[in-house]
Amino acid sequence: MQFSVLVVPGFRGWIIATLCAALLTLLSGCSALRIGYGTAPDLAYWWFDRYVDFRGDQTPRVRAALAQWFSWHRRTQLPDYAALLARMRAEAPSDTTPARVCEWQGELMRRIDTAYDRANPAIAEIVATLTPDQIVQIERRQSKVNEDFRDDYLQPDRAKRAAATLKRTVERAEMVYGKLDAAQRDRMAAALARSPFDPDAWDAERRARQQDVRQLLAKLLRDKPAPAQAQAELRAYVDRIERSPHEPYRRYTERLNEFNCAFIATLHNGTSAEQRRHAVKTLAGWEDDLNALTKATPAPSEAAN
Repeated sequence: MQFSVLVVPGFRGWIIATLCAALLTLLSGCSALRIGYGTAPDLAYWWFDRYVDFRGDQTPRVRAALAQWFSWHRRTQLPDYAALLARMRAEAPSDTTPARVCEWQGELMRRIDTAYDRANPAIAEIVATLTPDQIVQIERRQSKVNEDFRDDYLQPDRAKRAAATLKRTVERAEMVYGKLDAAQRDRMAAALARSPFDPDAWDAERRARQQDVRQLLAKLLRDKPAPAQAQAELRAYVDRIERSPHEPYRRYTERLNEFNCAFIATLHNGTSAEQRRHAVKTLAGWEDDLNALTKATPAPSEAAN
């Protein structure tokens, strides 16, 4: 079994990141999941609004689209996520392999694609209402996000950069397995020192995709294509996020994914029986929360759609 949260970070587009917030929220803990999911449409709107600064009749349209998406997500996706966690839980007591870790990662990515594809028509409709000033606002917000990225990943001191990477990875592992001992942390640090992870390359790719989306939005506003064409162009952009058009970066991500799968398998296989029991308990808690959310009465704004 494996947990994708332990993977050294890879780039995900701002659209996918928001629309899949509910899936990622399950990694924040049981009580946070049950409370947070009910407010997810409002949180997602707030996140988008910080980028776009919605105006006039855009706001009710965006809120309605988010409510509809989360209603679908609660009804159809949460049961699937719960079933996925049950399968992870069943495998948690046993050793694993890098190949199996990569299979789990593929399962998660397919669910992200499903989530985006459901949202794509609504995104295309809302994009058609944007203004040139809002594209400028998106660029300003991207600049702020890039500053935060530099603080988190591009520390000039390489020792500090490595320490920050280790800290993030330990925290993610302990979210699943509980406390790691000193020997496990040392092995993790040694493995991460061999990682091909390159935050400078990641940053360059992020910026290229940021420019890409601004150019795409400007093109859609200028050309005003039919809805089907707009949806196809937005889907193609998401495909470029997942598979870079730049061959050197594609080769880099292939190496990184291979390393990550081996890293997670080694980490899991080096855990104790008690840590694996902790993982089983953690997964069972998330699974129970998802099942409870599936059965719970949705918020009024969500239920109305």
